Amino acid sequence: MNLLFEDDGQIKAGLIISETDASAQVELAGGRRIKVKNANGLLHFASPSAVDLMAAATLQRADIDMALLWESAAGTEEFSFGELATEYFGATATAVHQAATLLALQQSPMYFYKRGKGRYRRAPEDALNAALAGVERKARESEQIEVWVQALLAGKAPVEISSNWVQLLNNPEKQSLGYRALVAAADRARMAPVHLLAKAGAIPSTHALHFQRFLRATFPKGIAFPSYVALPAIADLPTADVQAFSIDDATTTEIDDALSVQPLGNGCFRLGIHIAAPALAITAHSELDRVARDRLSTVYMPGHKITMLPDAVIAEFSLDEGKSPVALSLYAMIDASMQVTSTETRVERVPIACNLRLGSLDELEWLDPANDSKHRYGPAMRTLHAFAQARAEARGEQPQNRVDYSFAVHGDPDAADCRIDIWPRKRGSPVDTLVSELMIFTNVTWAGALVERKWPGMFRVQAGGKTRMSSIAGQHEGLNVPHYLWATSPLRRYSDLLNQRQLLASVANESATNADGVPPYANGDAELLSAVADFDVTYSGYGEFQQQMEFYWCLRYIQQESIAKLTAHVIRENLVRFDRLPLVQRINDMPNQPAGMQVILSVAEIDLFEPALHMRFIETVGVTNAPDEANAA
Repeated sequence: MNLLFEDDGQIKAGLIISETDASAQVELAGGRRIKVKNANGLLHFASPSAVDLMAAATLQRADIDMALLWESAAGTEEFSFGELATEYFGATATAVHQAATLLALQQSPMYFYKRGKGRYRRAPEDALNAALAGVERKARESEQIEVWVQALLAGKAPVEISSNWVQLLNNPEKQSLGYRALVAAADRARMAPVHLLAKAGAIPSTHALHFQRFLRATFPKGIAFPSYVALPAIADLPTADVQAFSIDDATTTEIDDALSVQPLGNGCFRLGIHIAAPALAITAHSELDRVARDRLSTVYMPGHKITMLPDAVIAEFSLDEGKSPVALSLYAMIDASMQVTSTETRVERVPIACNLRLGSLDELEWLDPANDSKHRYGPAMRTLHAFAQARAEARGEQPQNRVDYSFAVHGDPDAADCRIDIWPRKRGSPVDTLVSELMIFTNVTWAGALVERKWPGMFRVQAGGKTRMSSIAGQHEGLNVPHYLWATSPLRRYSDLLNQRQLLASVANESATNADGVPPYANGDAELLSAVADFDVTYSGYGEFQQQMEFYWCLRYIQQESIAKLTAHVIRENLVRFDRLPLVQRINDMPNQPAGMQVILSVAEIDLFEPALHMRFIETVGVTNAPDEANAA
């Protein structure tokens, strides 16, 4: 006698060797013997053999019409597989027919629900129809996925995938057809999904890859501003009796600061530092404030930037040449020894006579009085430079010996013919000293005004080498000043915009009868503390992205110029700083070298997708001054 039984969810058959009331010893095909509990036994049969029965039942199962089998099990009552076999095959249903029916029942859970040992109930009609529709849908999906897989492997990304490549790579819906097709195609092609998409033409460029990845992570709602809301009218303000000028990079469109100099005789002068005043119109909790609060800063990168404020707002408040925009002005009386004798802060309109650009300021010319005919602001800039030098010396500022680098992207960053220029600019140059020291002077002075009133703000604090934002003033060790805040770039940084609201209230209170007024943000203000907490993280993230994109454009520059070898100077061990590009990197195959050693490196591989630069060590040249130091000397 043979036994048809269920073993761990599978239907099996074997020859009964021995049997008791509780179990049977069964020999399977191949000679292996197992113990089968009687509770798992389903059918005793004498013929055919167990092996032949299973083979015949499997063939018979393929011929069973599942719809007809379901119809044969009319009603909602439970039934055994043997009973259904009789209904379907007739009263003469054999052991093979019964086994085939059992296989059909087991393998078709959408048609029949299992209710016990060999017992089933047919699925309700609505549930069956839904299940069949699901199967049909999955079949269509599988067919569609295969079509897309073949297209990707052929190097032609379907529009459904090419239009959605950013999400597929960065935040995919893993059950979507596009993602499943991409994963399947990448697996067959044995390459990373990003490389497969690039090969299939879905990714516009490696630049778009990095930029869109950043946008997806940082601005999930996009970078478009909401519909522009008209700014409230600004009250009439007096116009300053100055002709101010600004000094900025050629690409700067958010001109936050301008300067003026009024000689008073005997070597004395009045210094004016004029800062754009958007806080006069962008009040706390307004729609524009929420926009600025959400972004916290303008995002910079070579060839592009994402502004904190809409263009129309920037145009309204930027200190552009030929206009008299509103400004928060700090005036300082300076004596012949370059000492500050008094300061005053005013809210006013400031005539902007000129927007000077760094590229046009040849220091060897404006520093020489003989060239004043070519440099209208030469005398004023020399006066300001002398004051700035005095301020730097008073703070104990050490000369800078490093070089900054400027980037210029010509053309569409995503286009193959886009070109990049990278050139050095000395840090600590006279014009840098002039601008940076005057901004430090302004930020320290205005921080002191808030400290004197015991008002909070977004102060910049540095202690133990760590710099952070704080609502409470503290020492800035790096600048060697007792308190410091950012207030000179309110069009570009939210910290400066918030601090400007405090300063405007301070100026208003000074001119009012009650000089102890309430600031917009009081100590412990939840909005202020929230902005302080968020700013450092966001600003740091923006800075990291800027560094990543500068690194990316350095790689593009190496490719563009077909550079095969580069020189670098060792910082320590195998860490080097490249001589003509703003790159610092470890060279894994270079033996540790003494600091200052110049080495020659070869370009082994450039990966714009990562991005990554792989260099190989060639040889040492000797200990020399790094070009950064030589250029700055």
